[in-house]
This record gives sequence, structure tokens and C-alpha cells, in this order.
Amino acid sequence: TQSSSEELRDIANRQPPPQNFYELQSDSAKAAQLAIDDGQKLLEVEFPPLPSNILEMDDLGAYQVAQANLNLAMEFARKFANLDTFKVAILLPDEAEKNIAVENSGGTDKPYPGITISSLRSSDPDDKRIFKPEQLFLNLIGGGSGGLVKPLPNTKMYIIIVASAQELPDVEELNIADPDAIIVFYNLKLDILRGDLGAPAFPAKDFHDRFLSRVKPVYYLRTRQYSRNTPNPPFMVNFQGCLFRSYPGEFQTLLDTGDGRAYRRVSGSKIRPPLGSFKEELTQNLQLEGVIKDEGKFLGFLRTGYKTTTWWEEERVEADDGWRS
Repeated sequence: TQSSSEELRDIANRQPPPQNFYELQSDSAKAAQLAIDDGQKLLEVEFPPLPSNILEMDDLGAYQVAQANLNLAMEFARKFANLDTFKVAILLPDEAEKNIAVENSGGTDKPYPGITISSLRSSDPDDKRIFKPEQLFLNLIGGGSGGLVKPLPNTKMYIIIVASAQELPDVEELNIADPDAIIVFYNLKLDILRGDLGAPAFPAKDFHDRFLSRVKPVYYLRTRQYSRNTPNPPFMVNFQGCLFRSYPGEFQTLLDTGDGRAYRRVSGSKIRPPLGSFKEELTQNLQLEGVIKDEGKFLGFLRTGYKTTTWWEEERVEADDGWRS
């Protein structure tokens, strides 16, 4: 009903970030289910896959992050999977990465009932060639997968992990081939991948307009750290905050109160704020608290510059509003 939907939205508008990974898994699955109930098919779930003190370690490798995302994706999939009625596939970009993931997950591609670990691209089992020049050519010219992206039988949800910007067109191809399936972009850092679009050997910028702009951020937790010079002691103010959204709630700008586990709400918006605006909201709040002094419009302009948005955060005629709402 309308009243219950409004109650859910009001609760989500004030929902705090999770205190631990158990809360995070539960909350992200609930947000995804609410979006699915509203008919959403392309979902973004984004949060730090490891504690911040581990992510900041110099010797942390890409495979450790990938394994953490795989473990989290399996737990997320278990919230939805049912062997008889709702099958879920966790997809890595290619078979080589899938084989590594399977090996690190007990040697089976079916870790739980109704859940399969697979890959976006699946080669012809009869093609024994190691080097495939035609596939290399298609990759260079952006000509698609050449038929290597195929839907998995009876699969209701695909969870995409560890894909790069160059591999995202395969996700679009999967969406075209299986339009009724739910696709979850799981911890892919789409904000960063969008920034690669338009560069040589990457998809063109219209890929965002055509496809990525339709992806709905249903559970979004991104932290940012900043520093600000001040004319008086302590001369340098370090601060951090997070942009947090749990569907169907607002995008909340939250200021870290000092320990990385407690946040104070600064503002909320139905429209996702650009990162430049997010930083400015935090700065203005610190100015109100007297932590940072207002430098005036001119010096403020010198700090922020003329533009505070990236190209994909701007209003684009061909783009969908799903990514920002």
C-alpha cells in the first residue's frame, strides 16, 4: 500500500550505516529485495569489501579483494537463492578468473543450493585453441563477445563481480539476451569505471547513457577522506564522511564523528549528489561548527574550481535518471 511504502521510505531515509558486515549483508539484501519488488532489474550494490584498516595495507593484493568480494557475493546470493524456483549465478569476467575463484572456494562451482559460480564469457567446449585471434580482434574494436556471452538456464539473478570497464559491455550483452533476469553490479566501483569511458581501448561515453545510467544504486556506501589547510592551529584539518543510500531511502551525506563507526547526518537528497557537492556539504557543515573558517567566495572558488562534477554526473539528454535516483 501507499502508506506502507511511505513508512519504508521514511525508515530508509534515516537508516544509519551498518556497524558490522552481518548488518551490511542483511541490509543490502533487504534493499535489493525492495527494489526488485518495485520492478527494478539493474541494481548496484556498493560498499567497502574489507575493513578500512585492511584496505589501507600496502601489501593488499587484487586477488585478496576479489576473494573477499566473492565470499560476500555468495552470502548475498544465499538471501535469494532457492534450488527449485530462484537460481542465482555469480559471474566473473572470464573462465580463467572463474577457475581461480572455484579453486579458492572449495573446488566446486556450486557452493550452495541454487547458486552457481560461472563467467560472463563461456567458450565453445569443442574449441581447444589456446589463442583465438578473432576474439582479440573483436575486443580491440569493441565488437562484442562474438557469441560467448550466453544466459544460464533457469537463472533469475546474475551477480557480477570484479569486472573492469572494458568488460562491462558483456553485461549489457547479457541484459539484452536475458532481459527478465535481475543483474546486480556488486562492488564494481562503477563511479571509477565510468571515468574510464571514452579513453582509448575503452567503451565510448555513450555506453553510460545507453546502459550504465539505468543501473539503480540500491545499497550504496562510499567513504571519502579530505584534508583542509587552515591559517590557525592545527593548520591542517582532516575529515571524512560517507555517501549512503539504502533503497528506497534518500542519499544521505554523513560526517564521520571521529572513530569511523559513528556518523552524523548532514543532509539527505532524493537525487544523488555529485562528489564535488558531497565534499562541499561536509565542508559547510564543518564551517557551521566552527571547525573550518569560511574563506569567502573568491578563495572558495580557487579551492573548488569552476566545475565540481564529472562528465557523467552532468545532465545528459540521452541518459536515464536511474543511476542518480
